[in-house]
Amino acid sequence: MATVNENKITAAFVQQFHNTYEVAAMQNESRLLKTVVNRGRIEGESFTINDMGQVEMQASGARFGDTNWQIPDAGVRTALMSDFDCFIPIENRDLPKLKALPNDKYMKNLISAKNRKTDDIIYQALVGSITRTTVNDAGAKTPTSVALPAAQIILSSAGTLKQQLIHAKSLFRKNECDEQAGEQLYILYTSDMLINILSDTTLTSADFMAGKMLQEGAVGGKWLGFNWIPYEKLNQGAAVGELRTVAYCGSAVHFGDAAITGFDISTRPDKKNIKQVGGVHSFGAGRANEKKVVAIDFVV
Repeated sequence: MATVNENKITAAFVQQFHNTYEVAAMQNESRLLKTVVNRGRIEGESFTINDMGQVEMQASGARFGDTNWQIPDAGVRTALMSDFDCFIPIENRDLPKLKALPNDKYMKNLISAKNRKTDDIIYQALVGSITRTTVNDAGAKTPTSVALPAAQIILSSAGTLKQQLIHAKSLFRKNECDEQAGEQLYILYTSDMLINILSDTTLTSADFMAGKMLQEGAVGGKWLGFNWIPYEKLNQGAAVGELRTVAYCGSAVHFGDAAITGFDISTRPDKKNIKQVGGVHSFGAGRANEKKVVAIDFVV
């Protein structure tokens, strides 16, 4: 009897269903927002960034002579706000059938999506163009689109990644916008860059890199004067098969956002009173100074 029933009684065992949701592997926090100037909540369709060129002291000249004025170049940059939304439906008829209510995980998923979009907006502002308006002596306004100049872009033909990084560091020193000028320097790196760096025995020697990097297989903290920030969604470089990373000062980009509706849970009467989690946000970012940004094209 025992032999006959030994595999039958198990069919009545209670099955424990999963009472939560496993969220797919993803970036959850904004990694770039803490590296730039956060202007906070923005009212309106855009916000401005004022820039001003430098002036130099000159010899006074003759006594009782005329005053020599120096008028620095000044302009107003405009960062446009763009709207983005994300909504997830929750079928009411499914709620009684589920032990796991998805509201909490859905909300976290939405916030993660918002943080990733924040990073995308900041990256595009670093490598893209921005509208800059100047005023001439007659008071006429002239808007121009300012792209990252060629002198601030290090192409893959400039040498190995190591040589490119050294070149980038020298540009910040040349432009007086490195740590000696009170700036924090950052650089974005991908998994491809990580392979390149870890494969270079010179870079990973004790003279160049902390032993922690070798032990953990990760670029962490500050190295070569840069704070290394992981970011995988780089644009294509000047040629196919290349990616464009960027090194920059903490004051190089301004970011602002506005929660148009915020993320909440609402009911849709037009969809049989289905529940909906989501909201609309507005983001904008703009580059404040071209000399504080260096783009680096590397071969994947």
